Amino acid sequence: MRRRFPVVLAAVLLTGALPCALALAPALADDIMIEDFTMQPETRWRFFTDQVMGGVSTGQVAFLQEGGTRFARMTGQVSTANRGGFIQMRLDLPAPPPEGTTGLRLVVRGNGQRYFAHLRTAGTLLPWQYYQAGFEVTEAWTEVRLPFEAFAASGAMLRSVPRASRLTSVAVVAYGRDHDARIDVREVGFY
Repeated sequence: MRRRFPVVLAAVLLTGALPCALALAPALADDIMIEDFTMQPETRWRFFTDQVMGGVSTGQVAFLQEGGTRFARMTGQVSTANRGGFIQMRLDLPAPPPEGTTGLRLVVRGNGQRYFAHLRTAGTLLPWQYYQAGFEVTEAWTEVRLPFEAFAASGAMLRSVPRASRLTSVAVVAYGRDHDARIDVREVGFY
């Protein structure tokens, strides 16, 4: 059975959505679901661009449904002008994943380009500090598994590999080059 974060499970129980939660097909026995976009994701996800540091990238995130599938869609124009180059949707974690967690799991689709996952920890104190791992998307929903060892630290002052017990946020990012971004995210979790 897939483990879910306590906050999400409590929300399921309080809203009476237990039958819907039980209908979710488990991916693997040790997966930990933290987001499936069914319970007011707009209250947990934040969207921002490089405009916070003077860049000119633009975009948005929308929470959509196709049939019975709910997901987040991030779109925009990433520009490296004025020392910028990103748009991002970020989820602050209510608690770090349990001991023994070894990686991030996403179910995504998009416009056939490269995107990134960013992790922040209790040790990434400055706004420009994060751990980053890239992944490709296609037009079809695809599961992406990113082991923590695949994440590169953004600077020399950070540990080489993020520790699960210190994670504070997860982000999906269009980054680093001039391009039109479109990525859909259906699930976010750990394994």
